[in-house]
Order: sequence, then structure tokens, then C-alpha cells
Amino acid sequence: MKKPKIIVTMPAFKAAKTVEKTYREIPLGLADEVILVDDASPDDTVKIAKKLGIEVIEHEKNLGYGGNQKTCYDTALERGADIIVLLHPDYQYDPKMLTDLVKPVLEGRADFTFGSRFAKGGDPLAGGMALYRYIGNRLLTGIENLLLGTNFTELHSGYKAYSRRFLETIPYHTYSDKFVFDSQMVIDAVLLGFMIVEISIPTRYTEESSSVDILNSLLYVAQTLGVLVKRKFIERYGS
Repeated sequence: MKKPKIIVTMPAFKAAKTVEKTYREIPLGLADEVILVDDASPDDTVKIAKKLGIEVIEHEKNLGYGGNQKTCYDTALERGADIIVLLHPDYQYDPKMLTDLVKPVLEGRADFTFGSRFAKGGDPLAGGMALYRYIGNRLLTGIENLLLGTNFTELHSGYKAYSRRFLETIPYHTYSDKFVFDSQMVIDAVLLGFMIVEISIPTRYTEESSSVDILNSLLYVAQTLGVLVKRKFIERYGS
């Protein structure tokens, strides 16, 4: 039987200080390819990534977080990936957990996995998560679970793995180029009945870790709730 092809994609913006240590902690032998998509970083992200031997795709202008992911997934699918991983190169998520993240997809138990900082009694505050992010995450995840009929501990992690079938089916090209892209992906995955598994991961925030400010966090919450209400309305009453 052919070994599934695993491609790790890294959506990068101003990751010059962290891309090397992120890359070097990817478990040996796990990834068939590692691809970094740089969203017009003004620092040395591209230079450092290329020096490490990472394949780099450069956006001429900043397309936004969602726009970056679209390039990541398009490229991985074009390269024949069977499993596609999203790993932020800001070192916020532990690359060593990649083995656990892809395992349910390899075993056919999941179409989509994501790392949860709250699963199995995890305490993100102890790992450095800002209080406003902690409260927002808990409240928003609770509302989403209530409306979606799910019981996830977190729905706002940026550490993910997908099956090829999932990305070929989910309409991610229609999603926003902004941060709400992630919420659109998760909500549609639930409503379309895909198998989703959350994996317990440690929390670590450093000075170099990327973080959304309070204003953009509030905008993200509002947009997520808007997407959720719209999707549930369409599900009940049709388009």
C-alpha cells in the first residue's frame, strides 16, 4: 500500500525570529515536504527559510491570514498531498505534537484534527495566554458548541491537519481572507458532517508569538457569530 504523502504548510508573516526553531522541531521522517508561504513579510523570514532549505512561496502583497492559508492548501493539493498540516512558524504550537495531530487522519478516524489547549484539563493561562484571549475563547467556543450541538473544548486553534478529501470538499476558496477564515472552516466542517478530532496540546506564548490585538479579537468574535447565525439560518430555512 502506498504511504500517504504528508505536507506541512507554514503560513508566515514576520516569523524571522522563530521559523528556524519551529522547523527544526518537526519530527524527523514525518513530512514528505515542508512549504512556507510568506505573506509579504517585511523582515528576513524568506531569507532564513530558504537558508534552512524550506521551499518558499512568496506573496507579492499581503493577502491576510485566510488568503495565506488558501495558498498553503492549494499548493499542497497540487503537490499530491494526502494529509495537509497547518503549522504556524511563530513557535506558538509545539511541532513535536505533529505525530499526534496526523495520527487520527492516517488511521481514517478523522477528516480534520486540531490541537486544543483546553483538552484534558489544559490550562492556557499557565502557558502564557492573555486573559482577554482566554475569556473570549471560552465564551465563543461555548456559544458555538451550543448552536452546533458539539462538545469541543476549543474551536479557535491554529494547529490543524486535514485529509485530502476534506480540503477537496470544503469550499475554502469562498471564505474570507481575514482571521474569520478559521471559523468558517470549522463551522462548515461540523455542518457538513466531517469527522473531527481534537488533540490535547501544550500552550506556550513567547514574546515572538503572533497575537491578535483586542480590537481585532472583538472583530473576529463578531464575524464568527455572524457566520454561525447565517449558516444555521441557511441550514434551517434554505438559501
